[in-house]
Amino acid sequence: MRRGELYRVYKGASRDPRKFRVFVIVSRQVLIESRFSTLICAPIYTSYEGLSTQVPVGTAEGLAHDSSIHCDELISIPKAGLSHFVGALSPAKVEALDRALALAVGIPL
Repeated sequence: MRRGELYRVYKGASRDPRKFRVFVIVSRQVLIESRFSTLICAPIYTSYEGLSTQVPVGTAEGLAHDSSIHCDELISIPKAGLSHFVGALSPAKVEALDRALALAVGIPL
């Protein structure tokens, strides 16, 4: 399991109308490799409004449709729930994710 990997998760959020949602792991690698039981993840939606806190993704990342990572909706997911691997972000997309995460939590670039 690595930062920037995408996983299909069953009932990722209780308020989500979909049974399954794809999430990208945003936790740092040292936490992923630790005994800590949960990881911080960002949901992926088919909508894209062009916000600076969204990162466009699509078939190159293993998805069926053009979508976007929504960094304003971070959640903690148990590692055990991250079992259905979908794909991974390229190094350029990880850099875009880093910028969007910084903006989402108010860290100046």
